[in-house]
Amino acid sequence: MSASLMMSGRCGKRQTGLINVKADPMPRQGDASHKHGRPGGKPPSSAEWARAMAREAALAPDAIPAPAVVPAVPGSVLAWPGRRFDLATVDPDADGGLDKAEAKAALGAERERIRTLQERLYAERRQSLLVVFQAIDTGGKDGTIRSVFEGVNPQGCRVWSFKVPSSEERDHDFLWRYHHKAPGRGMIGVFNRSHYEDVLVVRVKDLEPEAVWRPRYGLINAFEQMLTLSGTTVLKFFLHISKDEQKERLEARIADPEKHWKFDAADLVERRSWDAYQTAFGDALGLCSTPYAPWRVVPANRKWFRNLVIARTIADTLEAMDPHYPDAQEGIAGLTVPD
Repeated sequence: MSASLMMSGRCGKRQTGLINVKADPMPRQGDASHKHGRPGGKPPSSAEWARAMAREAALAPDAIPAPAVVPAVPGSVLAWPGRRFDLATVDPDADGGLDKAEAKAALGAERERIRTLQERLYAERRQSLLVVFQAIDTGGKDGTIRSVFEGVNPQGCRVWSFKVPSSEERDHDFLWRYHHKAPGRGMIGVFNRSHYEDVLVVRVKDLEPEAVWRPRYGLINAFEQMLTLSGTTVLKFFLHISKDEQKERLEARIADPEKHWKFDAADLVERRSWDAYQTAFGDALGLCSTPYAPWRVVPANRKWFRNLVIARTIADTLEAMDPHYPDAQEGIAGLTVPD
């Protein structure tokens, strides 16, 4: 196996410590010095990102326990907290320098890690994991979930796909339907689209005035902080594809009768808003990337690379959560089963 594939960024037991969160003001539109939220437009390395979080922790009198936050797998990018993220600076064709065949083989090992750790998490019933996926249409959310969680015990994992809100959901606050589906202790919850739709689609399609959707960034951060304090680690992935890749995927759905069920003519209308969505994604990634729930941007044109990066990150996170089987009842070893 190549050195690149061996650099999994795995960490040991969950770190203890305190973290405080401060949101920087949103930079001006088009300010090139704030690409990725830092001068020069270069994405932060995992080490640099961790140092910044440590500086935040040192300043924190009113702090929260640190969750299981692992370094970025090579090829993915951690969004810098508090400022707009420029997606144009991330190459959606990136493959981390990996070989496709070797990466597919490595994916099997990561799936096995997830299966083993998920069983411990379910047996322990003390903490939970929420995995959030966001992407533009055809970004690959369904395929990622299907591939990465292959073989996971469905008793301990739930996938929720959030569509247009029902009349009952609209009668409540915008976070109500998401909180209702958050994973309980011992569970892995997967959000296929999520609470971020209420600062993305709502914004781009002008479903609510800015006075309504802009405060939601802070409410989302508070919601995720509350989940973290309740023992839920929040892991967020943005699947980044190019506009050309989206065109190819839409054309493939039109050309293949067996994929027509996945096609909606409204997708062609939504494609006209590509630039508006990129801006909305950038704001959400930056303003809602926090030390306890950072956004991870994953180049997703190459599905095999996308799947490996996400599987490895989930496995690393579960490993850092360090779940254990509960203590057995005393005296089991000496029992005999009657005939």
